[in-house]
Amino acid sequence: MQNNSLKSQFLLNPEITFLNFASFGACPKTIFEDYQKWQLELEQEPVQFMTVNGSKYLQQSREALGKYINCHADDLVFVSNPSYAVNIVAKSLDLKPGDEILTTNLEYGACDKTWDYVCEKTGAEYVRQAITLPLTTKEKFIDEFFKGLTTKTKVVFIGQITSSTALILPVKEICEIAKQKGLLTFVDGAHVPGHIPLNLSELKADFYTGACHKWMLTPKGCSFLHVKKECQDLLAPLVVSWGYKSSFPSHSKFLDYHQLQGTRDFSAFLSVPAAIEFLEKNNWTEVASACRVLVKNNALRFCKLLGSSPLCPVSDEFVGQMFSIPIQTNEPEKLQRYLFTKFKIEIPVMRHGENIYLRYSMNAFNSQNDLDYLYKSLEHIMADDDLIKLKN
Repeated sequence: MQNNSLKSQFLLNPEITFLNFASFGACPKTIFEDYQKWQLELEQEPVQFMTVNGSKYLQQSREALGKYINCHADDLVFVSNPSYAVNIVAKSLDLKPGDEILTTNLEYGACDKTWDYVCEKTGAEYVRQAITLPLTTKEKFIDEFFKGLTTKTKVVFIGQITSSTALILPVKEICEIAKQKGLLTFVDGAHVPGHIPLNLSELKADFYTGACHKWMLTPKGCSFLHVKKECQDLLAPLVVSWGYKSSFPSHSKFLDYHQLQGTRDFSAFLSVPAAIEFLEKNNWTEVASACRVLVKNNALRFCKLLGSSPLCPVSDEFVGQMFSIPIQTNEPEKLQRYLFTKFKIEIPVMRHGENIYLRYSMNAFNSQNDLDYLYKSLEHIMADDDLIKLKN
């Protein structure tokens, strides 16, 4: 599937078989050059950049992003990563002792830790509803998720694409049901923009965070928080700075509170228009589709090799450009380092609760050869080492 002309546009080390795009993304040369252009302008005239031009530049970038994900630019604020966005929301909500936040047991660890911290401070409870794996149908997932609902539930927090298990979850339906029940809804879409279609006007979550530096290909440290207008006054600034009770307020207190933070290099935020242009110019819908085919065509092969079963039906409903395979190993960290140091394969081997997953992710620079090499490397390890075990 590999497009050699696209592969040459990435800055990745060609000696590494890179199967971990999902963690931090990878930035093409033209987008990285645009990023450096903004950094250079900042250094050439930092005062004008920070105090005069910055707000205009950020507005242009938000407008481009808003058009891309179908929402109003003024309902977006840039943040360094989704964890930052989760902190803004979780620490702002007026949670009381006994209040409950309903989530799954499949969420990203940093988000779990944030909610745990807030619940310890407020006396609220973070309810991790256990989800049966493998998933079978969307309807069964929804039914199982809402078994965790009680009269104390105030907020629903859920990932649209999970990290360690790489599952696409039916968040649109979850949000619709939650709103009917009068609950606040917060979707962690870290892996979504540039990966699967995202239309925030249709999704209608109260809060939504996504990363641009993953599948949208921007430089690192570029993410966003989208908040419905009626919920924006609920949020306090995570960092109190010049935007709080501003002497020169803009048209939006939401933007003032969360965007103006003094000396902060926001050059990565400004690369969003260049990233969107790159995606459109290179027909990224077709690129992503080809990647999904590659992911799905190899899924059962790897499950069989590792003596495990897929976590869901291998279809576009649940699987995007990455796939997680349950793997039996007592030393996942050692296995991950061994794959990198001996075979030059960059791939995560992740703990999630009591389970361990090996996750491969595909993008334009990957090919079937990369997955064949991973397969042979795992075969070699299984033959010569006890790092990987098979179920009896």
